[in-house]
Amino acid sequence: MSIESIHPLSIVLFLPAAGAIVIGLLVKEAKTVRITAALFTFVAFALSLALFVMFDRDGGLQFVEQAQWISSINAQYYLGVDGLSLPMVILTTFIGLVAVFVSWKINIRTKEYFIWLLLLETGILGVFCSLDLLLFFLFWEVELIPMYMLITIWGSGRKEYSAMKFVVYTLFGSAFMLAGILTLYYSASPHTFSMVDIASGAAILIPVIPLASIFFLIFIAFAIKLPVFPLHTWLPDAHTDAPTAVSVILAGVLLKMGAYGMIRLVAGFGDGGIVPGVAEDYAKIIVVFAVISVLYGAAATMRQTDLKRLIAYSSVSHMGFVLLGIFALNQLSLSGAVLQMFSHGLITGLLFAMVGLVYDKTHQRQIPLLGGLARQMPVICVVFSIAGLAALGLPTTIGFAAEFTVFMGSYNSTAFSGIQTCVVLAVFGIVIGAGYILWMLERVFYREPKAEYDGVGDANNMEKAYIFAFVGLILLFGVYPRLLLDVIAPVFSIWG
Repeated sequence: MSIESIHPLSIVLFLPAAGAIVIGLLVKEAKTVRITAALFTFVAFALSLALFVMFDRDGGLQFVEQAQWISSINAQYYLGVDGLSLPMVILTTFIGLVAVFVSWKINIRTKEYFIWLLLLETGILGVFCSLDLLLFFLFWEVELIPMYMLITIWGSGRKEYSAMKFVVYTLFGSAFMLAGILTLYYSASPHTFSMVDIASGAAILIPVIPLASIFFLIFIAFAIKLPVFPLHTWLPDAHTDAPTAVSVILAGVLLKMGAYGMIRLVAGFGDGGIVPGVAEDYAKIIVVFAVISVLYGAAATMRQTDLKRLIAYSSVSHMGFVLLGIFALNQLSLSGAVLQMFSHGLITGLLFAMVGLVYDKTHQRQIPLLGGLARQMPVICVVFSIAGLAALGLPTTIGFAAEFTVFMGSYNSTAFSGIQTCVVLAVFGIVIGAGYILWMLERVFYREPKAEYDGVGDANNMEKAYIFAFVGLILLFGVYPRLLLDVIAPVFSIWG
């Protein structure tokens, strides 16, 4: 029996949703709910690792599943992964497992919380696995409902406002994306939603509107999700008011949906993917916005007094590096962009987990009101410091490997004249980043200890397990990035 006949991608994709159904129908006690959620997410993560081990490093789509879904419009249930999507699947299942443990102390409507959390994981996984545009759009929208519910019910502060702002921004982008997808469908001959057929030329593209219009209809949805300045304003609010686990997922994998969509659909492969040539025509403008995002996000971070908002703005800056790598449009920069997506997911996911631990112990997130916590919580201090140093690109961490690859690829790009100037400007984002990260660590952990925090606890055994797992992966891929790059690079070999 071949591995394809077992449908491994469908199993990984729907395991979290199956866990949500089991919890909803069969489980009553809160403790059992937590254990069930942990079990289903662990199995999904283990299976994704098995796919990584079995993955053929020569590239191409693998573990493909294809069946008619809505035959009247030629929509298919079409799944598959390559070196672009498989790392995102592994990252999602890992972050999903960690999110369950981060949520272990949730005691308000516990059953509903874990149901929404597991459904959110399935929605995100579906985006990374789908090769049919209609199926892709469906999963893109599915994640919206769990995210809204998790922020609105279990969030804090202006949670209703932040959740609704997230929904409005996402739906605004989704409306444009749907228009772009339908335009592509009617431009393809024969009509199809298959990404593979459109990109390979198996379906001939006869545009019913200019290709640039289709490009930007789809691009704007991804730019909001990435997010790109000035479409980023939903992100700090959503992070600030979301529960810790949701912030971990939001930073760890939700933002990657935007970058993934840009690479898969609008940056294109071969002769330009689904919108041939347009990415090259507008690369200069988009790279300028990438540099603005890097510098603006870093500068805005310097002014933040709330730990969550600080890390949220740092995400705007770091995802700007991803955008730079994508639209530098060469093999190394694109490989670096995917590595940066994975890097940002691990590092920022850990940073938000650490903020959650600090808040859980001190009930405080305001930086000026903290101080001297290294004495009370040495393990949290050390891990928070490692995460911060990885975020500023310390060698031997994945942050350095990813940013160095993006910069090397982008600087040597021939996408447009003057790109080297843009890369040099973006490097200043790292300099500013070093400032805000080190300043934050000094204010929170290394100033005069405050009496009100005497006796606060350090990380417990469960918390140590998941934060050490983050640290282990950050260092593993920092010391040996080839482990990922050997999977990622063949996807972009056609760029040369």
